[in-house]
This record gives sequence, C-alpha cells and structure tokens, in this order.
Amino acid sequence: MADLTLDDDGCLLMTGINRGVLSSLMATEVERFVALHPRSADHATSTTSLVSGVPMPWMRRWPGPFPLVLDTASGARCTDIDGVEYVDLCLGDTGAMTGHAHPEIVAAVSAQLHRGTTVMLPTVDAEWVGNELARRFGLPKWQFALSATDANRFALRFAREITGKPKVLVHDWCYHGTVDETLVVALGERTISRPGAIGPQVNPALTTRVVQFNDLADLEQAAAHGDVACMLIEPALTNIGIVLPEPGYLEGVREITRKHGILLIVDETHTICAGPGGCTSAWNLQPDMLVIGKTIGGGTPVGAYGFSAELAEKVDALQLNDGIDVSGVGGTLAGNALSMAAVRATLTHALLPEHFAYSTALATNWTRGVQAAYEQRNLPWSVQQLGSRAEYWFCPPPRTGAAAAAAVDHELDAFMHLWAINRGVLLTPFHNMALFSPFHVQADVDRHTEQFDDALSALTIH
Repeated sequence: MADLTLDDDGCLLMTGINRGVLSSLMATEVERFVALHPRSADHATSTTSLVSGVPMPWMRRWPGPFPLVLDTASGARCTDIDGVEYVDLCLGDTGAMTGHAHPEIVAAVSAQLHRGTTVMLPTVDAEWVGNELARRFGLPKWQFALSATDANRFALRFAREITGKPKVLVHDWCYHGTVDETLVVALGERTISRPGAIGPQVNPALTTRVVQFNDLADLEQAAAHGDVACMLIEPALTNIGIVLPEPGYLEGVREITRKHGILLIVDETHTICAGPGGCTSAWNLQPDMLVIGKTIGGGTPVGAYGFSAELAEKVDALQLNDGIDVSGVGGTLAGNALSMAAVRATLTHALLPEHFAYSTALATNWTRGVQAAYEQRNLPWSVQQLGSRAEYWFCPPPRTGAAAAAAVDHELDAFMHLWAINRGVLLTPFHNMALFSPFHVQADVDRHTEQFDDALSALTIH
C-alpha cells in the first residue's frame, strides 16, 4: 500500500511507493551490485591505511555495501577496476563538468608540469585568467585560492574587515564548502550547526544569521539588525537539491542588501551550469563579490574570487600591510602556475557558449524523460532543471532549503542510485541529480530514461 503522508511543508515524504516492494527490490539490487564488483569488494576489505577505507568520507555516500574503485575516466565515461563502464552524470559533482581528461586541458597541464608548478611568482596565465573571469562575470578584479571553500573563507574575511560588521547571512540548508560560518541551519529564529557538522569552533549563532530561500520578508527582518557584513548566496540552491528562485526574489535580495549596507557575495561554484558566466551573467545579477571553483580548473584544484572596482580598492589597501602573509587569506599554493595554466586552458577550450547550448539541450531531454515516466504512473514527483544540471524530487518542487531537506527519502534515493549504477549510469551520490558535458550524447540520456522508467515499473507494478 502506498503511503502519501504529508510533512509540515506539504511535501509527500513517502512518495506513493510501497515500502515492502522497495525493500525487496533493494535487496535484489545489492546482490547484483556485489556480483558485478568483486575487485572493488576485495579492495574494500584489504584497505587498512585509510580512515573508513576511503580518501574522503563522502566517498562512502555512494549506494551499495562498499565503494566502487575508479580505474579510468575520459570524456563522459568512467570505468571501475572490475572493468564496468558508466555513463557519468555526476562529473565529480561539478569538478569535471568540462568532461574527464579534456584533451586541451591535459596538454596544457602536462606542458606546465615540465615548466614548473609553483614558485610563488605571478604568471602571464594568471593575468589572462583574471581578464577572462572579469569578462564573463562583470567583476574587474580577481585573486585565487585552491578551492571554492577557501575562496569563500577569504571573501567573508574581507567583508567583515571592510564593513566592520561581525555577522554573515546565508540561506537555510545552504552549502558553501566546509566554511564554519555557513555550515548552519535555522531552528525557529535560532541559528544552529547543520546536522553532521563536526566540532564547530564557536556557537554559530555568534557568527551567522539564517534566512529562508525565496522569503524576502525573512531577509528584511534579518538585515534590519544592522550587524550583517555580507550575504553569501547561491543564486539557486544546489547542494540540498535544486531549488530555483521565484520571480523577483534575487532582485529583492540585491535591493535589501544594498539598503542595509550588506555586501552581496554570489557563489557560482555549482551554478556555473547556467552558462559561461553562470547565473550572474544569465540573470544579470550585480554582486559585490563572486566566488567560483572546481569547474574552471578542468579537474585541477583551484578557486577564484572577484571584487567590484570599489571593493577592490579597499582590499588592495588591506593587502599593502606587511602582515599580509599571516592575514588569514591566501596559501603557499594559491595561484600556482599549474592551476593557472589549467584554468586558462579550461576557459579557452571549454565552458564556452556553444558547449552550454549543447549540454543544456541534453539536460532538457533528460528532464522530459524523467517527467514522462513519473507522470505516466501518476506519482507526485517533480523535476527541476538549471542549465546543464537537472534533478528529480519525490515531491512537488520545494521552494526553500528546509522544505527540500524535509523531502529527502533516503531509502528511495539509495534504491534509485543503486538501480542506475547496476545498469551503468552514475548519478551524483548526494542527490538525484544529473550534470551534462559536451562529451555526452543523446544515447546517454536515452539510457538513463530507459533505466529510470524500468525502475518505476518495478516499484509500481505490484
């Protein structure tokens, strides 16, 4: 019997799926997974030097009793050590959005390796990259980090120093990397640590205010306290799943932040999927600072943060101080020659308008295939698209991060991912999300649509 229980936000938590059928199907898929991956299973039992058996703990978030072990990745495909090939719709959770082992990026990185990787000196490539980022995003001055997480940390420091205000403002259930001030959620009017956050250095209520996405009244109330230095946002939420801004919301965010002297920082690390200049260009946003990472390195670690002209003058004055090397901003490898060569190659040969037009069309077709499958079975599901990225939900589209978090169905998530993996399709492990690159083809979309439709048939035929 299907369970259609509603939560407080009106989301259908049980998704119309019979839990007994789901449990039985999951057991079968686990058996299939184990049979397909004996070498990955052996690797999991023999690994002794890695905490939890993996280099990073989130690598255990994939479904199945043990992690798959990568052998090779190229274009839109990756292969594990058992020789099983996958259509990769995860793409390193955006880090490989250009496609794996992009030939021109590989050539540029290889050439730079022979010329030196890091010498604490600027390169011509760095200037080229700064100019190109300025052209794409409209912010004239740039500096670099090794990740978007670091870039966000640095941006928050500059915002507090320049405004003289202590607090950061973020959306409920946001994600901006492992930045202490942003690993938070709202509990009523209180700010608390996000579930799972380890060892927060201070009570997050001291550093951060939280507002609901798509709620301008909530934002106005938080901004009116007068203690907020900056608001750090994704133009659309992505890490809790894709939650799109309602018409007028982002314009209202810009108006309210200006009214209260709050610097607006836009994090385009995931939302670059909207186009060559991310949502900032596509939606004519006007941030004071912008942060990006992952994708622009084509697989090489890098982060970047840009400033408006007015803000850049103030930042420049701060960096003339002799203590800049202990300012809490930067890092020995930040802006290294290898990363700059990789970004230059990426922005020259990838992430171009024609590439986004192609990959966005594939994402649209993927969206249509998913929608047709659940609508045919009268399931109360939905699907959201942001450029070349799309994701399905087991409920109507959430409008806030809190509603998105409440709608998560871990059992059904795990089943849908494992079913796809067992049929050669890799989705982003934290979500039911697909990301497309210029190396994907329509046959990849059709493959996902077919296995998705088969999964729904198996879940609903009983």
